[in-house]
Amino acid sequence: MATNSVSQGRARKASLNDVVAHGGVITDAVSRQSWPGDAVVNVSIINWVQRPDEQPTRFELDGEEVVGISTRLRESKVAIEEYEALGANLGRSFQGPIPVGGFYLEVDEAEELLARSDATYPDVIRPYLIGDDITEDPRQDSRRFIIDFGFLPLEQAELYSAAMAIVRERVKPDRDRNRDRGFRDFWWRFGRPRGEMRKALAPLSRYIAGNAQGKRFLFAWQEPNVCPSNLTNVFAFEDDYAMGILTSVVHQTWARSESSTLRIDLRYTPTTCFETFPWPQPDEACRGSIGVLAAELIAARQEITIREGIGLTDFYNAVDDGAWQDVAELHRKLDTEVLKAYEFPASLRDDPLELKARLAALHADIQAGRRSYDPYVDAGRAAGL
Repeated sequence: MATNSVSQGRARKASLNDVVAHGGVITDAVSRQSWPGDAVVNVSIINWVQRPDEQPTRFELDGEEVVGISTRLRESKVAIEEYEALGANLGRSFQGPIPVGGFYLEVDEAEELLARSDATYPDVIRPYLIGDDITEDPRQDSRRFIIDFGFLPLEQAELYSAAMAIVRERVKPDRDRNRDRGFRDFWWRFGRPRGEMRKALAPLSRYIAGNAQGKRFLFAWQEPNVCPSNLTNVFAFEDDYAMGILTSVVHQTWARSESSTLRIDLRYTPTTCFETFPWPQPDEACRGSIGVLAAELIAARQEITIREGIGLTDFYNAVDDGAWQDVAELHRKLDTEVLKAYEFPASLRDDPLELKARLAALHADIQAGRRSYDPYVDAGRAAGL
């Protein structure tokens, strides 16, 4: 018996991974349950067979029969799931900036600043996107604004005097007391302004944003002037092909498996969900088809959400219940085309465990150098990256 951390991070690598790497097979486990004593902790219960003469054929996880159990204490066909970042994936996905302080503006405040003529305030007054905007707003648009001086030196930021007055009043007093010297010295800038993200997005005509946490991972196009929050993820692509891959069942399956959890919600982190994800490398015809289907899908769903006045969460809940089957069919077509790009059978759309196992094998081949990996040749050229 052990605390539930035995299946998490470093503890997993030093315990269960070592057991399985040396011939152990986990056959029965309770992934998480409350400790029966007074201590408010959760524990895991794990049974394994060490170097069995015959491989076990029956596995039980949390009282249910499963096809296999990984060291993460999840149902899986892969016993040890540890995936390193793929080099070609680096520098394309980011958590949004962390402001640290009262940079936020309501719509009426922003409109007053944007109407001023003493400076070009649109340079620093930006729409501010949070995860709920992606999931709840019919247009997936931001519903508030933020003052963002980027990396401007103070003397240049002062040129936007009305915006600076707000930052001096709402941000500087708390920053002056902050233990982080950088926060104190650069009090007019975001605490974590994400310079690499800004550099990656600079040449793009649009970018992809996704909610960082929720029951679903949803992706939407954003204009270059939209400032993402730290509760959104940013993907430095402007092409429909990239949107198609991220929206497909293939990426969704990988991301859900590699996500962490926050209460009942899944949490998408770029380092685990995107940087490790093995993209396909299709021919031009397949790439083009994926892009066309993705563009059609995004346009179709937004037409409905705007007309009905609903967000993507309500929209997809209705699709799950049987509504808007034309959009559901577009998803099926997109998934089929993406699976084709991997040279995977279309049946894997309904078999997430086998799909994840195939992707894991592809990842291993790429990591070991058995397969070349340059997945963004055309997308990168279009984006200027």
